Amino acid sequence: MKSSSNTRNRISFLALAFLLVALLCFVRLFFIQIVKSDFYREKGDRQYLRPSTDIFNRGSIFAEKKDGSLFALAGMKTAYLITLNPRLFKDQASSTYDKLNPLIPLDPADWLKWVNSTSTYRELASKVEPDKAEAIKKLNIKGITIYKQKLRSYPFGTSASHVVGLVGYKESDLIGRYGLERQYEKVLTRGSEMSFANFFVEIFSGIESSLSGKTAAAEGDIVTTIEPVTQKFFEGELMKAEDEWQGDKIGGIIIDPKTGEIIAMSAWPNFDPGNKVTDLGVLTNPLVEGVYELGSIFKPLTMAAGLDTGVVTAKTTYNDTGCITLNKKKICNYDDKARGVIPMQEVLNQSLNCGASFVTEKLGQDRFRQYFNAYGFNEPTGVDLPGEATNLMKNLKSPRIVDYATASFGQGIAVTPLSLVRALSSLGNGGYLITPHIVKEIDYQNKLTQKIEPKIGRQVIKKETSEEISRMLATVVDSKMPKVKMERYTIAAKTGTAQIANPANGKYYDDRYLHSFFGYFPAYNPRFLVFIFIMNPKGAQFSSETLTTPFVNTSRFLLNYYQVPPDR
Repeated sequence: MKSSSNTRNRISFLALAFLLVALLCFVRLFFIQIVKSDFYREKGDRQYLRPSTDIFNRGSIFAEKKDGSLFALAGMKTAYLITLNPRLFKDQASSTYDKLNPLIPLDPADWLKWVNSTSTYRELASKVEPDKAEAIKKLNIKGITIYKQKLRSYPFGTSASHVVGLVGYKESDLIGRYGLERQYEKVLTRGSEMSFANFFVEIFSGIESSLSGKTAAAEGDIVTTIEPVTQKFFEGELMKAEDEWQGDKIGGIIIDPKTGEIIAMSAWPNFDPGNKVTDLGVLTNPLVEGVYELGSIFKPLTMAAGLDTGVVTAKTTYNDTGCITLNKKKICNYDDKARGVIPMQEVLNQSLNCGASFVTEKLGQDRFRQYFNAYGFNEPTGVDLPGEATNLMKNLKSPRIVDYATASFGQGIAVTPLSLVRALSSLGNGGYLITPHIVKEIDYQNKLTQKIEPKIGRQVIKKETSEEISRMLATVVDSKMPKVKMERYTIAAKTGTAQIANPANGKYYDDRYLHSFFGYFPAYNPRFLVFIFIMNPKGAQFSSETLTTPFVNTSRFLLNYYQVPPDR
């Protein structure tokens, strides 16, 4: 009996071992053929194409269209390197030149020098398109060799270039240098062969472990919140405004004020990440990496703080004298004119600096500072883009009331456009601070997917305050912006015109302005917030002249393209 039992145990053990080996073989085949198929395909290319050279590879960056289909913002493309061995066709140098020159233009002097050299290897052309490489191959010229290349491709060209970024050399390695290419370098880079044992570790321990160090399981593609049709349209509107007003720079953001998803982000001057960039200054993203005094679009934030604390209501009145003096410094309305006794609604309707200063005085310096800190101006936005600048808010540590008064209408403090967009979103979304973000999904090479969920932060103002400031801003549009007003949609909006600081004397230019415009819609349940700015436009003093048209065209496009139901 004991012998029979031992026999059964041995058979069971052998069967279990056989099943385990079979499972390991199956998983290994899955790993090779599915999980790392691209890696081994490229490894095969290295074996028969050009053994001495690694073939560059990198993950893709996608935009997702409204219908859910993906569009590549950055990917890989195949090109070819054409080389020659001059010793193999010196007698036919002239005829070879005549055959090659129409396909890959060659300098005659260089050609003669090459074919008469003693070298056995010369690169004639790189990044040759497949159709031309195929045509050269068909010529069957002895001494001409064709090698496969993998190149970074940017099908969107200059569009969204500040978001996407580019790759560049760091010593001998190609790495992400700007934008998402830099931010997600660990995900997008390729080349680490994943060990068989590590494959199981990644499967059973989850994605997070792979992000602590560079393993093949951490490699993947990213899907962004950018909607390519919207991005193209928005850029077109910005460039029309730039062509008309010749600003030093222009930029804009379209964001979902409830989730923080950035649907479009564009700035000019821009660049083509697929070509050599000669002016390195255009590589920085002014919407994230630049700080500016953005003017009167701060007034709704000041008014919301006043409403939230109860120191003012929309009907609270004050005597507008046109100018006031605080700490021996004169503050005036944009036209120096007095309005007399008027309610708070008119402060927004007419964009009155004295009215914003009145609200600040009612709040007091401590509460004003607390609200502006709560809006997030003293912290990073958390956006998944590199190089975010620090806002310049030191005036809110000043003991002088005048510094708080000027901050109430966006002067004396400098912020990134993105941080202002984040704060303005709280006005329409019920009072919450959002985290702006560009990436919505990471698709890892091990076939696992990580969804990037929206992060909703602290509540800055009460829901009732959000509704009231939205009503006030919608009233601004309905009563003072006939070109923006829509019959079937409520739009909450505000313009801003700020003087530009003169670094030479610490004062402000008399003839240079920064124009800004923001609005969200539908006002009481917003799907979109649109922000636009243009620096130093020529021939116009006020933003209502320069930015109304691009804002209106963009808002109408969004409402139609996304089929947003009317709210009135």
